[in-house]
Amino acid sequence: MQRTLLTAQELADKLGLSVETIWRYTRQKQIPFVEVGKRQYRYDLEAVLKTMSSRATGMAEEAAEYRTDRLVTDQDYLKLPEKPGVRCEVIEGKLVQEPPPSVLHQRVSHRLQMLLWNYFHSVDPEGDVLSAPLDVVLSDATVVQPDLLYIPGSAKAALDDVHIYIPPKLVVEITSPFTSRKDRLVKMKIYRDAGVEHYWLVDLEGRFIEAYALRDNGYVRAAESDTVLTHPDFPGLEIAVEDIFPR
Repeated sequence: MQRTLLTAQELADKLGLSVETIWRYTRQKQIPFVEVGKRQYRYDLEAVLKTMSSRATGMAEEAAEYRTDRLVTDQDYLKLPEKPGVRCEVIEGKLVQEPPPSVLHQRVSHRLQMLLWNYFHSVDPEGDVLSAPLDVVLSDATVVQPDLLYIPGSAKAALDDVHIYIPPKLVVEITSPFTSRKDRLVKMKIYRDAGVEHYWLVDLEGRFIEAYALRDNGYVRAAESDTVLTHPDFPGLEIAVEDIFPR
């Protein structure tokens, strides 16, 4: 039986991605497609999923995600013993355990943290740019460990020495094919509902940054680039994307 081919928008909806990301993956030939006309493409969902899964296989970050069936509170989470090599979060009452991030993930995270720290130190010397592993308690059913986060100097009095109990002003997640659906759907909703003003996604496969800003009706895309990212809410900020990815 012949499979139904999807448009870019239909594929984006199935994968929980933006259609711009699907176009980017198509231009970079990172996913299989069928050309049906001039700059007109269709996609086989199973073939795309197979390609994305095979790319994820070799990365330490891309192992299976494990969940418990029992609802977990923030207090349960904070009592858990540390597990070497395991990263834990509580997502809406579900304990999620993942392997540690890949070397590429850590390189990108470290480089971006330095660039963000330099910028925010110049405009907000008392602010902090912090990195995982660091617990951010957003509710009694959600404890997350964002890859990077920015806490303004005006909010530092609300911090303690162990955990963060206030929404960061900026959260950055470094997303891969394995984590993309969680980062783009589940975590985006969590951060939106918690009042995180800015949510950025750094795409390891596509090598680009998407920046979302919280408005009245939710997150809107404020900026996106695979060259130099600038942002209307952060005057003077310029991030050359090639500077955060290893050559």
